[in-house]
Amino acid sequence: MTAKRSRKLARTIVVTSLLVVIGAGFSAVGNASTTSSSQSSVANSYMSVVVAPGETLWSIAGMLGGNSSAVVDQIIEANHLRSSEVQAGQKLLVPLK
Repeated sequence: MTAKRSRKLARTIVVTSLLVVIGAGFSAVGNASTTSSSQSSVANSYMSVVVAPGETLWSIAGMLGGNSSAVVDQIIEANHLRSSEVQAGQKLLVPLK
């Protein structure tokens, strides 16, 4: 009788574990589609620019027109930059007009 109980308990644990793994998989897929949706939103309001030698955030913002200070702040925030220093060849997201 105890061997039968042990097998039933083991089977219950295996089934429960599988359900947890399947649930985690569905959760990961759900989060991926949410992330994709928010990235799509960013892609629609920003364009990618490669920094040329000698360019600064201020010169890039000046080419876009408008309030350069606000545009520089938007570029820094969109690219998670720690400062306004950029390197030639660096890819940046800049706001569309």
